[in-house]
Amino acid sequence: MNHAQASERVRELRTLLNKANDAYYQDASPLMSDREYDLLLEELRQLEEEHSLFSPDSPTGRIGGQPTREFPTVTHPVPMLSLSNTYSRGELDDFDRRVRNLLGHKSYSYMAELKYDGMAIRLRYEKGRLVLGATRGDGSQGDDITANIRTIQDVPLTLSGRPADLLEVRGEAYMELAAFAKMNSAREENGETVFANPRNATAGTLKLQDPSIVSRRPIRMFAYDLLLEDGDGERTQKEKLDLLEKLGFRVCEHRSLCPGIEDVHDIIEKWGRLRKNLPYETDGVVVKVNEERYRDILGQTAKAPRWAIAYKFEAERAVTRIHGITLQVGRLGTITPVAELDPVLLAGTTVKRATLHNEEEIQRKDIRVGDRIVVEKAGDIIPQVVSVVLQEDGERGGSFGMPEACPACSSKLVKLPEEVAWRCTNNQCPPQVRSRLEHFASRDAMDIDGMGEAVVDQLVTEQLVTAFPDLYRLDADDLIPLERMGEKSAANLIASIGKSREKPFEKVLYALGIRFVGITVARDLARAFPSIDALTDATEEELCAIDSIGPRIAGSVRSFLDQPDNLDMIRQLRELGLTFESELPETASDRFSGKTFVLTGTLPTLKRSEAQAHIENHGGKVTSSVSKKTDFVLAGDEAGSKLEKAKKLGLTIITENDFFEMIK
Repeated sequence: MNHAQASERVRELRTLLNKANDAYYQDASPLMSDREYDLLLEELRQLEEEHSLFSPDSPTGRIGGQPTREFPTVTHPVPMLSLSNTYSRGELDDFDRRVRNLLGHKSYSYMAELKYDGMAIRLRYEKGRLVLGATRGDGSQGDDITANIRTIQDVPLTLSGRPADLLEVRGEAYMELAAFAKMNSAREENGETVFANPRNATAGTLKLQDPSIVSRRPIRMFAYDLLLEDGDGERTQKEKLDLLEKLGFRVCEHRSLCPGIEDVHDIIEKWGRLRKNLPYETDGVVVKVNEERYRDILGQTAKAPRWAIAYKFEAERAVTRIHGITLQVGRLGTITPVAELDPVLLAGTTVKRATLHNEEEIQRKDIRVGDRIVVEKAGDIIPQVVSVVLQEDGERGGSFGMPEACPACSSKLVKLPEEVAWRCTNNQCPPQVRSRLEHFASRDAMDIDGMGEAVVDQLVTEQLVTAFPDLYRLDADDLIPLERMGEKSAANLIASIGKSREKPFEKVLYALGIRFVGITVARDLARAFPSIDALTDATEEELCAIDSIGPRIAGSVRSFLDQPDNLDMIRQLRELGLTFESELPETASDRFSGKTFVLTGTLPTLKRSEAQAHIENHGGKVTSSVSKKTDFVLAGDEAGSKLEKAKKLGLTIITENDFFEMIK
């Protein structure tokens, strides 16, 4: 390759890799696999070196994506470097050889930690209190997402023990596989775009502008590095991880201290086999020189430290053929296309079906019956079609088109303009009835023990139950003829159904299956409107006044309660003994009646939940945003923008001591 050809290829690679960077870091929607990216980046690096084609704007000199414009930008005092990747035993041995040559001896060890497939974050603590949470960004600068970081339960707001006055923690935000699958299922059921994998979901969530939405997403965090002001070079990576645990952080429980590189190979081989048993995604093992005193000697490149490397596992994928596309009907009538596959072994299980999500996804990937396709398990749980393997002869079946009628009840399918999903609007469609009953009986709703999928299927098939009220009219004699249902099982199920009458209003409200009304929203509705009558009379504007509820949820609730069939169902359930009123808690006084509080900053002694409980116990309410309608702003340390806005509006600002005087 001559210089002109190399220049053209370098330009091509830089354009492609910059697009891939933007898609991965800014849009949380990767264009290619990690392996493909690393191979292209290595090709670019070699061409730049061989033909002296260096540029400060090249992807070879970048760490990640640029900070977004929506958040304030912060500079990292110590750059957040990425890690060099390797996929082979030989390259890992080469890394060990370089470490040994640079140090001039073998008196070092390695710490091997699982590499989480999430989003790197930086936390700053002053005098034991969290003051900053930031993204990695481009490695030198990132986004200040402190408000979002504070919603992660694994991030301590105040450190345990006796922390240093100033310290920084590096960690990985991620989602556990089961929680990710549950969240995606709910999004698909609601006609929302699903996330491709837990990493995308995490990255997309932490860049949202509304922390209240972030708080409802199942984000976790593992801490993996600690930077202290004293810069004690005698600490080891093992000691830092142990200290992080004492400070209150979750750290990798599967870390291993390895005396030599052979021990590292053993750990990698072990977790290559066992990683599918973990509750979260891991895409490799991070290998670090354990002794921190050697890190300055080993140094770093512009992009990565020379004292650490990431061994990446190959993604588990398989190639098979689609022999059909079937349609599933969900609880709210959502139609989900499913690929029927020739059986293939993937990640330890035989896969016969894979979700295609929706019609737009099928058209985007141009998936057709008869195609050979690449399938993988999203998060090693949900099989999904990645791409089509095109045949040389080009012979393919026809394009997929959504039918006009529901496959289960033949009712006409509809698609709302703002949604990607098609829906069956027939409430008596059998699959919908089954799904609604399963939701109604689930643990978070009415918690009816013994009413699993098989029992629900029989109840609907035998037409014993077509709506929720029918459950409470059953007796044991109705159930005994069902398959695998003896007298004792029937009696137990009837007893469990009867006991569910004791569930509080918020559980019943969630069980009704109103679109967009999850557990948290149902609880907030039941607190704001303590009876079904009050809720039925509420306007959309009154519903939107609740902090957790926006126009979409308010419209859905209003639509549900405006349908005569739903009101009749509620009337029947009420007559059958279900609870449609909240028990109002006893209050200490009504001195805050009609008063609205906003809490901001860290209070000296009270947790925010404790302060809110005190306010509500005296008849007041707490909202999240400052406005002219706010009566009091209870401010603590590091109050931030809410306090500034309160001052501009001339609102009454009180301290914790003032508050105690008010309720004394």
